[in-house]
Amino acid sequence: MSADQRAIYEESIASKRGTPPPPMMAWLASPEMARHATRLGAFLRYDTTLPPALSELAILVTARHWTAQFEWYAHKKMALDGGLDLTIIDDIKNRRTPTFADPKARVIYDVAKSLHEAKGLSQPLYDEAMRVLGERTLVEIIGLCGYYTMVSMTLNAYQFPLPDGEVPELD
Repeated sequence: MSADQRAIYEESIASKRGTPPPPMMAWLASPEMARHATRLGAFLRYDTTLPPALSELAILVTARHWTAQFEWYAHKKMALDGGLDLTIIDDIKNRRTPTFADPKARVIYDVAKSLHEAKGLSQPLYDEAMRVLGERTLVEIIGLCGYYTMVSMTLNAYQFPLPDGEVPELD
Protein backbone atom coordinates (compact mmCIF):
# COMPACT_ATOMS: atom_id res chain seq x y z
CA MET A 1 0.00 0.00 0.00
CA SER A 2 1.04 3.54 -0.59
CA ALA A 3 1.35 5.87 2.40
CA ASP A 4 -2.05 7.39 1.55
CA GLN A 5 -3.70 3.97 1.26
CA ARG A 6 -2.10 2.85 4.54
CA ALA A 7 -3.36 6.00 6.32
CA ILE A 8 -6.93 5.37 5.14
CA TYR A 9 -6.72 1.71 6.11
CA GLU A 10 -5.41 2.64 9.60
CA GLU A 11 -8.14 5.29 10.01
CA SER A 12 -10.75 2.65 9.25
CA ILE A 13 -9.31 0.25 11.82
CA ALA A 14 -9.29 3.01 14.44
CA SER A 15 -12.97 3.86 13.76
CA LYS A 16 -16.05 2.43 15.48
CA ARG A 17 -15.97 -0.39 12.95
CA GLY A 18 -12.64 -1.74 14.15
CA THR A 19 -12.00 -3.28 10.75
CA PRO A 20 -12.10 -1.90 7.23
CA PRO A 21 -15.35 -2.55 5.36
CA PRO A 22 -14.71 -5.20 2.68
CA PRO A 23 -15.36 -2.93 -0.33
CA MET A 24 -12.71 -0.53 0.96
CA MET A 25 -10.08 -2.96 -0.27
CA ALA A 26 -11.30 -2.23 -3.82
CA TRP A 27 -11.85 1.47 -3.15
CA LEU A 28 -8.23 1.87 -2.07
CA ALA A 29 -7.33 1.99 -5.76
CA SER A 30 -8.68 5.55 -5.41
CA PRO A 31 -7.46 6.58 -1.95
CA GLU A 32 -9.45 9.81 -1.72
CA MET A 33 -12.66 8.01 -2.69
CA ALA A 34 -11.90 5.33 -0.10
CA ARG A 35 -11.39 8.01 2.55
CA HIS A 36 -14.71 9.73 1.87
CA ALA A 37 -16.68 6.52 1.32
CA THR A 38 -15.52 4.88 4.54
CA ARG A 39 -16.22 8.01 6.56
CA LEU A 40 -19.72 8.26 5.07
CA GLY A 41 -20.26 4.57 5.72
CA ALA A 42 -19.20 4.90 9.35
CA PHE A 43 -21.64 7.78 9.85
CA LEU A 44 -24.50 5.89 8.21
CA ARG A 45 -23.85 2.74 10.25
CA TYR A 46 -23.33 4.33 13.67
CA ASP A 47 -24.48 7.92 13.90
CA THR A 48 -27.88 8.34 12.22
CA THR A 49 -31.15 8.89 14.06
CA LEU A 50 -32.13 5.27 13.34
CA PRO A 51 -31.89 2.29 15.68
CA PRO A 52 -29.95 -0.64 14.19
CA ALA A 53 -33.03 -2.67 13.19
CA LEU A 54 -34.37 0.17 11.04
CA SER A 55 -31.11 1.06 9.35
CA GLU A 56 -30.46 -2.63 8.67
CA LEU A 57 -33.94 -2.87 7.15
CA ALA A 58 -32.99 -0.27 4.51
CA ILE A 59 -29.63 -1.99 3.95
CA LEU A 60 -31.27 -5.40 3.44
CA VAL A 61 -33.75 -3.96 0.94
CA THR A 62 -30.75 -2.55 -0.92
CA ALA A 63 -28.77 -5.80 -0.77
CA ARG A 64 -31.80 -7.73 -2.02
CA HIS A 65 -32.35 -5.26 -4.87
CA TRP A 66 -28.76 -5.73 -6.05
CA THR A 67 -28.65 -9.45 -5.17
CA ALA A 68 -25.49 -8.61 -3.27
CA GLN A 69 -24.67 -11.93 -1.59
CA PHE A 70 -21.87 -10.67 0.64
CA GLU A 71 -23.86 -7.61 1.70
CA TRP A 72 -26.86 -9.79 2.50
CA TYR A 73 -24.71 -12.25 4.44
CA ALA A 74 -23.10 -9.51 6.57
CA HIS A 75 -26.19 -7.41 7.22
CA LYS A 76 -28.66 -10.23 7.86
CA LYS A 77 -26.68 -11.05 11.00
CA MET A 78 -26.51 -7.38 11.98
CA ALA A 79 -30.25 -7.01 11.38
CA LEU A 80 -31.01 -9.99 13.61
CA ASP A 81 -28.61 -8.70 16.28
CA GLY A 82 -30.33 -5.29 16.01
CA GLY A 83 -33.75 -6.80 16.61
CA LEU A 84 -35.25 -7.05 13.12
CA ASP A 85 -37.68 -9.95 12.99
CA LEU A 86 -36.55 -13.00 10.98
CA THR A 87 -39.95 -13.14 9.26
CA ILE A 88 -39.37 -9.65 7.84
CA ILE A 89 -35.87 -10.63 6.71
CA ASP A 90 -37.18 -13.79 5.04
CA ASP A 91 -39.93 -11.82 3.30
CA ILE A 92 -37.36 -9.38 1.88
CA LYS A 93 -35.13 -12.28 0.80
CA ASN A 94 -38.07 -13.92 -0.99
CA ARG A 95 -39.24 -10.63 -2.55
CA ARG A 96 -42.46 -10.54 -0.53
CA THR A 97 -43.74 -7.38 1.13
CA PRO A 98 -43.37 -7.87 4.89
CA THR A 99 -46.08 -7.11 7.41
CA PHE A 100 -44.89 -4.49 9.87
CA ALA A 101 -46.21 -3.71 13.35
CA ASP A 102 -44.07 -0.56 13.45
CA PRO A 103 -45.28 2.20 11.09
CA LYS A 104 -41.73 3.62 10.86
CA ALA A 105 -40.40 0.27 9.65
CA ARG A 106 -43.14 0.03 7.04
CA VAL A 107 -42.41 3.51 5.71
CA ILE A 108 -38.65 2.83 5.65
CA TYR A 109 -39.29 -0.37 3.70
CA ASP A 110 -41.62 1.46 1.28
CA VAL A 111 -39.12 4.31 0.80
CA ALA A 112 -36.17 1.97 0.21
CA LYS A 113 -38.14 -0.22 -2.17
CA SER A 114 -39.45 2.79 -4.10
CA LEU A 115 -36.02 4.38 -4.38
CA HIS A 116 -34.66 1.21 -5.98
CA GLU A 117 -37.61 0.20 -8.12
CA ALA A 118 -39.31 3.48 -9.04
CA LYS A 119 -36.10 5.57 -8.85
CA GLY A 120 -37.79 8.04 -6.51
CA LEU A 121 -40.77 8.62 -4.25
CA SER A 122 -44.35 9.34 -5.21
CA GLN A 123 -45.79 12.47 -3.63
CA PRO A 124 -48.03 10.48 -1.25
CA LEU A 125 -45.07 8.34 -0.09
CA TYR A 126 -42.87 11.41 0.30
CA ASP A 127 -45.59 13.12 2.36
CA GLU A 128 -46.05 10.03 4.54
CA ALA A 129 -42.30 9.68 5.05
CA MET A 130 -42.02 13.32 6.09
CA ARG A 131 -44.91 12.87 8.54
CA VAL A 132 -43.82 9.52 10.01
CA LEU A 133 -40.02 9.80 9.84
CA GLY A 134 -39.25 13.50 9.58
CA GLU A 135 -36.91 15.13 7.10
CA ARG A 136 -33.61 14.19 8.77
CA THR A 137 -34.48 10.50 8.97
CA LEU A 138 -35.78 10.49 5.39
CA VAL A 139 -32.49 12.00 4.21
CA GLU A 140 -30.58 9.37 6.20
CA ILE A 141 -32.63 6.53 4.65
CA ILE A 142 -31.89 7.93 1.19
CA GLY A 143 -28.21 8.10 2.18
CA LEU A 144 -28.23 4.50 3.43
CA CYS A 145 -29.79 3.26 0.20
CA GLY A 146 -27.34 5.23 -1.92
CA TYR A 147 -24.25 4.27 0.04
CA TYR A 148 -25.18 0.59 0.22
CA THR A 149 -25.94 0.66 -3.50
CA MET A 150 -22.31 1.67 -4.01
CA VAL A 151 -21.20 -1.05 -1.58
CA SER A 152 -23.35 -3.67 -3.33
CA MET A 153 -22.09 -2.65 -6.75
CA THR A 154 -18.48 -2.86 -5.57
CA LEU A 155 -18.96 -6.24 -3.90
CA ASN A 156 -20.72 -7.60 -6.98
CA ALA A 157 -18.25 -6.13 -9.49
CA TYR A 158 -15.25 -7.50 -7.60
CA GLN A 159 -17.09 -10.74 -6.81
CA PHE A 160 -16.26 -10.67 -3.12
CA PRO A 161 -16.63 -14.25 -1.89
CA LEU A 162 -18.62 -15.32 1.11
CA PRO A 163 -16.62 -16.70 4.04
CA ASP A 164 -15.69 -20.35 3.78
CA GLY A 165 -18.63 -22.62 4.48
CA GLU A 166 -21.25 -19.95 3.78
CA VAL A 167 -23.69 -20.41 0.89
CA PRO A 168 -25.46 -17.67 -1.07
CA GLU A 169 -29.01 -17.05 0.15
CA LEU A 170 -30.26 -14.80 -2.65
CA ASP A 171 -31.43 -16.08 -6.01
